[in-house]
Amino acid sequence: MNKVLQGYKKFCKVEELISSILLFAITVLVFVSAIARTLGHPLNWAVDISLLLFAWQVFIGGDIAVRNTNLIGVELLVNKFPAKVQKTLKIVFFLMIIAFLAVLVYFGIPLLIQNYKRLFQVLPISYSWATLSVPVGSFLMIISASIRMAEVIKKPVSFWEQGRVDA
Repeated sequence: MNKVLQGYKKFCKVEELISSILLFAITVLVFVSAIARTLGHPLNWAVDISLLLFAWQVFIGGDIAVRNTNLIGVELLVNKFPAKVQKTLKIVFFLMIIAFLAVLVYFGIPLLIQNYKRLFQVLPISYSWATLSVPVGSFLMIISASIRMAEVIKKPVSFWEQGRVDA
C-alpha cells in the first residue's frame, strides 16, 4: 500500500509540474501571438495550440484543485450544522461531485470519438486531442474526490466538533 501511495504522490507532483508548464506555455503563446499580430505577422497556429493546451490545463488544474482545496462555496453554510451533519453533508457533496464527473467521463468518450475527423482550424491535428481532456481529467478528478471522501469518512465526528474546516 505504501508503494501505491508513494506512486500517487509522485504522480501528483508530475501533474502539478505539467499544469505549471501548460500555464506558462499558454501565457507565452498568447503574448507572442498578440505581439506578432501587432507587428502585422499573425501566428494563426498559436491560437489553436493555446486552445489545446487550455483544454488540458482546465482539467489537470481541476484535479489539483479537487485534491488540494475544500468545498469553499458550501463551507459557510455547512459549518452552522452539528458535527455529524457536517460530516454527512461533506460525504454527500463528494458523492455528487463524483457522480457529475462520471457523467463527464461517460459523455466525454463519445465526444472524443465524434471529434476524431474534426481538425483544428490551422493545424493538421485532430480535435479529439482536446476533447480527450474531458474524460481523462474527469477520471483523475474522480480518483482525487474519492480519496478526499475516504479521508472525510475516516475522520471521527469529533473532528468537526472542534470547528475545523480543513476536512
